[in-house]
Amino acid sequence: MDFNLCAFADEAGSKLSEQIAAMKENRIPYLEIRGVNGENIADFSREKAQEIKRQLDANGLSVWSLGSPYGKIKITEDFAPHLEQFKRGLELADILGAKRIRLFSFYVPAGCGSAEKEEVMARLAAFCRAAAGSGILLCHENEKGIYGDTAPRCAQIHQEFPEIKAVFDPANFIQCGQDTKEAWELLSPYVEYMHIKDALPNGFVVPAGKGAGNLPFLLANYRGKVLTIEPHLTVFSGLEKLEKNAVGEVKTYSYPSQRAAFDTAVAALRECLGTL
Repeated sequence: MDFNLCAFADEAGSKLSEQIAAMKENRIPYLEIRGVNGENIADFSREKAQEIKRQLDANGLSVWSLGSPYGKIKITEDFAPHLEQFKRGLELADILGAKRIRLFSFYVPAGCGSAEKEEVMARLAAFCRAAAGSGILLCHENEKGIYGDTAPRCAQIHQEFPEIKAVFDPANFIQCGQDTKEAWELLSPYVEYMHIKDALPNGFVVPAGKGAGNLPFLLANYRGKVLTIEPHLTVFSGLEKLEKNAVGEVKTYSYPSQRAAFDTAVAALRECLGTL
């Protein structure tokens, strides 16, 4: 199928030079930019964004989306400075040539009620007002612990704000106990693009097609053009890194370096696509 690949290149290496090399050697034209040299996109200066854009242009690479942390704070935290940071993010997106910003719907307490829901919607409305007329599309990612963690709650967001599209992340749904086929049936009309990340039923992240994310089904039914690889694979660096109840998985799906994990994630997606 005719997809364009995108990636979180900071998972291949911290330095921009490492990220560019990984993208070019894996033939990936688009970047979902999240961090460079350990600095998050939300903290970039205009000058740093301009220099990154210059280097990406020189290497034939483009920024598809800002992999931002906007909306990834507690619902009880002060929103005003976060909103100002988001407005700066719109400027950075423009500098980098990105037409999309990935965002979240705030960490909420377990069993949150109507008051928390109202505050979530009010804050998302503020994001939408700030982005209006900018030409930047807001894309909500499902994430464990935030309001939009399960498919029904994500659907509430998209029904309330048709201008916010969905980033569909299979592994994150698994980690919330949400069946990905059920989520797809509910959310597919809103999906702008997908994060390629798979997980076992216990939540341990594995290469695409090796987990319970139903990646072949999702890819066969996806009608978008861009797939963002987000490896999140384990880089083994000692016993202290072993996850509880996941020792076997760590031994099977662990890698000697960030770059090795990144390359494995890319190869796994291409293997899945080859079966369609």
